[in-house]
Amino acid sequence: MRLNRGRVPHDRPAGRSKGQGRVNVPLLDLVAQYRDIKDDVLSAMMKVIERQSFIMGPEVGQLETEIARLSRTKHGIACASGTDALLLPLKALDLQPGDEVITTPFTFFATAGTIHNAGGTPVFVDIDPETMNISPAAIESAITPRTRAIIVVHLFGQMAAMDLIGPIAARHGLPVIEDAAQSIGARRKIDGVWRASGELGSVGTISFFPTKNLGAWGDAGLMVTQDDALADRLRRLRLHGGSRQYYHEEVGTNSRLDTLQAAVLLAKLPHLPRWNEARKRHAERYTAAFRGHPDICPPAVDPANEHIFHQYTIRVPRRDELQAHLKAKGIGHSIYYPLALHLQPCFASLGYRRGDLPVAEQSTESVLSLPVYPEMTEAQQETVIGAVQSFYA
Repeated sequence: MRLNRGRVPHDRPAGRSKGQGRVNVPLLDLVAQYRDIKDDVLSAMMKVIERQSFIMGPEVGQLETEIARLSRTKHGIACASGTDALLLPLKALDLQPGDEVITTPFTFFATAGTIHNAGGTPVFVDIDPETMNISPAAIESAITPRTRAIIVVHLFGQMAAMDLIGPIAARHGLPVIEDAAQSIGARRKIDGVWRASGELGSVGTISFFPTKNLGAWGDAGLMVTQDDALADRLRRLRLHGGSRQYYHEEVGTNSRLDTLQAAVLLAKLPHLPRWNEARKRHAERYTAAFRGHPDICPPAVDPANEHIFHQYTIRVPRRDELQAHLKAKGIGHSIYYPLALHLQPCFASLGYRRGDLPVAEQSTESVLSLPVYPEMTEAQQETVIGAVQSFYA
């Protein structure tokens, strides 16, 4: 088996370095996915190539419509990456020096990096000790007259408590940006009604990075919203601030989604429900095996949520030793995330210290994500389960 099957560099499992021995179970196998759907995807790409319509071709609009429908929103606005999907709504807030945006420290860097790059100040608050999503109570405690918005991350494929966060934001007149990079297709039941990831905030932001549950063959992103005026502005901002060619109402940027990537995503989209269901089955098998174990804590699933398991993340003691054990057995894994954002060197000027956000900090020391990709076989999963259990025997 090849060592680099379908991986991009920053998704190489933390337990294996380039050039090491055989991989028995990879963290992710995009090659297996490609073999399953290649005829559909290559056919869709060839249509774009034969038309030579590489920029903002019709597939982009089709993708926007389909993702808006999946997210139960009025508008989809495609852009060049998941990072841009966060940055553009923040730009639309017209942040001024000193303006604050509340978010979680336990997430990928882009969530906070885009706040800084849009001119705001990230304000980090602690997370729920069970789901590891942002704590609604911590959000409310952090609101000040300088607060301009809240970014909620639906971590690992499970929605945050939007039924609690939404009313807090409404009381203070604050927009909520849903960072749904890891949660496309996830749902939460609120007042007896299923609500989709990205549906309830002022805007929802989606990443189609290749390793996501719905991944492009390169960078790609999309924003969804119910707000007509915001949708119009986001469309302008992604096209140099103009609603028509060579006329610019404001200074925007170039964040167009390539037509080829839209074609890839449209071809993959019908498979997403099947892939998410496979991830959920794998998660159920893991949890059944680990439930009740004195050292292995499976991920907690809020009963209100339909979790789509972008990651299956356990919490364990002696995490680094387990990591070495899995590495020796050729089992892919990774740590999401090894250092909370409030302790990153680039945010040292914000004045946070170790101990300020203890739940997030403890999580970074104990989390480990195991393979949960849809194409994983039951035999491969049993290999992973056996390796984890044998370490704690």
